Amino acid sequence: MALSGPGKTVVQLVAVVVTMGALAWASVPFYDWFCRVTGFGGTTAVATADSADVLDRTIKIKFDASLERDMPWTFKPVEREMEIRIGETGLAFYEAYNPTDVPVAGQASYNVFPYEAGGFFNKIECFCFTEQVLEPGERVQMPVTFFVDPEIVTDRDAKYVHSITLSYTFYQIDLPEGFAALETGAGNNTTN
Repeated sequence: MALSGPGKTVVQLVAVVVTMGALAWASVPFYDWFCRVTGFGGTTAVATADSADVLDRTIKIKFDASLERDMPWTFKPVEREMEIRIGETGLAFYEAYNPTDVPVAGQASYNVFPYEAGGFFNKIECFCFTEQVLEPGERVQMPVTFFVDPEIVTDRDAKYVHSITLSYTFYQIDLPEGFAALETGAGNNTTN
């Protein structure tokens, strides 16, 4: 049975809506993958080991920190900037403090500026790879280990970069299951 007239139009409209919904659903993971592969939008690369090459040329790395509006922590870089050789492994620390009287979980999002340097900034280890939970009154220093890929000096646009800013923004997330159970259980304990 072939559809005609209004029935055919309805089927076509439903197909368009389903297609657009599928494209919208796939766009976020695709964009994330694209940014990680290309460094577009200041997304950094992830490395499993130090760089094999270290150049004589140096580059300045600046560190920036911010919090999402409702995040109760304080958060800042321990050192505002450092100069390292391109390819050399750098180690920087950020400090976070939970001034509240309850555990708070957070996750850091990050990028680098200028954007053309994103694909050349390689993180080996970073606190941003996992969620962080701070107990009431807890203060921690969180490390990030990184290097700037020597290939930056041959890139058409990035070879003119002399300074890179690594920025993190912490936002609050739900407490992991174990912490949430402890917090809920603590509020339910009463003595007679």
